[in-house]
Amino acid sequence: MLMNAQAQTAVQATPLALEQQVLATERAFAKTMAERDHAAFSALVSEEAVFFSGPEPLRGKPAVAAFWKRFYEKAQAPFSWEPDQVQVLDSGTLALSTGPVRNAQGELIARFTSIWRQEQPGVWRIVFDKGDEACQCATPKGASATP
Repeated sequence: MLMNAQAQTAVQATPLALEQQVLATERAFAKTMAERDHAAFSALVSEEAVFFSGPEPLRGKPAVAAFWKRFYEKAQAPFSWEPDQVQVLDSGTLALSTGPVRNAQGELIARFTSIWRQEQPGVWRIVFDKGDEACQCATPKGASATP
């Protein structure tokens, strides 16, 4: 049975190595916001991405890039995010990352969940993204809401 090059590369990479690739890619994605680099943000978005960023899902890279441009226009980033969990399929083709989203003052405001696809060996692009507002209601009094 013949495997395509992507599957062969995924088989050769260990699960930990793949998780590290996705972790590094997610961190680079977040860094685009801190560095105010909309072009770098767009480069990490898959052509067929679906983002749940507005009242209706944004479908396709052009729609995602156009909607998100507003977040890159001011000198200060309106929010930041960082991954705290990453899981990769055994096939090495899809990965999930999730973590906290903080406002400009560093307060927890949401959690994101992103699905990444390995589009070429070692090249991950985001295909799905969704944020959910942080709920303080589940945090016991006196406990921290941050993971």
